[in-house]
Amino acid sequence: MQSLYRNMNRLQLDAAYNNTKAVQDFPALLAQFQQRSAAWYAAANVQRDIPYANAARARFDFFPSQTSNAATLIFIHGGYWQNCTKEDFAFIAEGPCNSNINVILAEYTLAPEASMTTIVNEIGALLDFLAHHQPRFNITPGKVCLSGHSAGGHLTAVHRGHPLVSHAMPISALVDLEPISLSWLNDNLALTPKEIRDYSPIHSVSVGVPVAVQVGAEELPELIRHSQEYAEALAQCGNPVMYQRVAGCNHFSLLNEFQPGGKLLQALRDLLVQ
Repeated sequence: MQSLYRNMNRLQLDAAYNNTKAVQDFPALLAQFQQRSAAWYAAANVQRDIPYANAARARFDFFPSQTSNAATLIFIHGGYWQNCTKEDFAFIAEGPCNSNINVILAEYTLAPEASMTTIVNEIGALLDFLAHHQPRFNITPGKVCLSGHSAGGHLTAVHRGHPLVSHAMPISALVDLEPISLSWLNDNLALTPKEIRDYSPIHSVSVGVPVAVQVGAEELPELIRHSQEYAEALAQCGNPVMYQRVAGCNHFSLLNEFQPGGKLLQALRDLLVQ
């Protein structure tokens, strides 16, 4: 079979980017995330499904801090741009909220209904909306961390230059779309050559806001490579960057580190003081 990317053929690429098959019983794991998220929604002070654009999924949830001048975490969920919802991952907001950090959970239209260009533009529209309504959402200029997991990490890296964003924390981010376009993921994404070029953050690294790159030490090698190479590229151009490979964590268990005492929550705190 023909080699397509870094000496991998199609079957090898498909396996290299199949996170759900790399962990034991993903459906049960997702169900646990959903149960924890439902419990947090029931307990939290939250404004749900605030629209930021006209699309049905163009909305977000807002978990306000009770303190003035609070920092804000804007979190974009993963799912390879084609699966999952913000409701699946709301549990990640509990730790930051209990640390007096506002949390905004972003939703966006998924592929194949939306192209990569549409998805990228929707997150841009969300940031524009928040920038125009900062007092309403208790947003303190200079204390806004854009973060996201997997596909959300990619969208974080794409938008880290937005004027609202003062810090960025991509988690298990996919920063090169070329191998994505050559794997099973492209069946729904249908990436164009222009999208691959324009929306691969690894090819447009420049000095900007401080970044904390996070990845699980037990993730698939390709996912670790994306994060490591992105952190190295940021460092080489002189951008403030922290890189953390979290021991004992796979692609999904890494999100548990937003809990009190967790390494993602601590990384967020450390980043926001830069």
